[in-house]
Amino acid sequence: MRIGQIQLKNPVILAPMAGVTDLPFRLLAKEMGCGLVYSEMVSDKGLIYENVHTRKMLAIDERERPVALQIFGSEPDSMAEAARIVARAGADIIDINMGCPTPKIVKNGEGAALMKKPELAYRIIATVVEAAGDVPVTVKFRKGWDEQSVNAVDIAKLAERAGAAAVSVHGRTREQFYSGQADWDIIRAVKQAVAIPVTGNGDIRTPQDAKRMLTETGCDGIMIGRGAQGNPWIFRQVARYLATGELLPPPALTERINMLLRHLDMLVEHKGEYIGIREMRSHAAWYTKGLPNSAELRLKFNQALSRDDFIRIMEEYCLSVDKNC
Repeated sequence: MRIGQIQLKNPVILAPMAGVTDLPFRLLAKEMGCGLVYSEMVSDKGLIYENVHTRKMLAIDERERPVALQIFGSEPDSMAEAARIVARAGADIIDINMGCPTPKIVKNGEGAALMKKPELAYRIIATVVEAAGDVPVTVKFRKGWDEQSVNAVDIAKLAERAGAAAVSVHGRTREQFYSGQADWDIIRAVKQAVAIPVTGNGDIRTPQDAKRMLTETGCDGIMIGRGAQGNPWIFRQVARYLATGELLPPPALTERINMLLRHLDMLVEHKGEYIGIREMRSHAAWYTKGLPNSAELRLKFNQALSRDDFIRIMEEYCLSVDKNC
């Protein structure tokens, strides 16, 4: 799969997720064989006004390339300026968020709300493409605002006309958020409507899901979001299955625990212990979901205040379920 001048080693892509796809998580996904990683969405205004937290979200590690940095906003001029900032930060790809469903985003006319204003969406994409220079621009959007306004095909066509190098389609409406089943038919319809690469997103949790999406929709790449939470191994499993048909086994308990603790150390190093520990609580719950006594573990994670607390919790857990882990 190729996006502009960026050649991916495989079509398995990490979806942008707020509060999840920060630098440490992207590095782990890349190590597991992910072909392209996307950042959390970054506010255009936060970049322009030099918000310290927002600017830190642009941090890139050479080991994670190629990397796409995603921006969001609702004004062409400010999105263009944000694109210039992101390009200078070294992004390989700049992505425009037109799919976020959260109320605090859409009430400002951003994210999925832009699907209700195609003319504005076009102007934003066109100005970002111009501002980005040689950096390819992609656009991520949904099936539509609701079932009465399904317009993903129209948005894809205008994105292509505005100069986007590729698009990603989440097969749910904004009204659905993340509930129900993703509609892969709309991904196929978008693929048939445009000549630029199309990535499909929604309900990829196994290697077989990934293969089926590629087969049923004809899309060029598959984007994995929630299926990767606490499960960076999915990229290795999907890439291997698509390349060879081999189904790799799930990670053993020891591997899951070691990855959890490594992720913890990376977060603490990147964000400091106070923030890193609090953000790790959710990740730890995902890593241990489905394990024996996972509900009790989750309660303990939520009370952890330090790196040592996490280590103690996991040591005690190992002793209780498998003394060899």
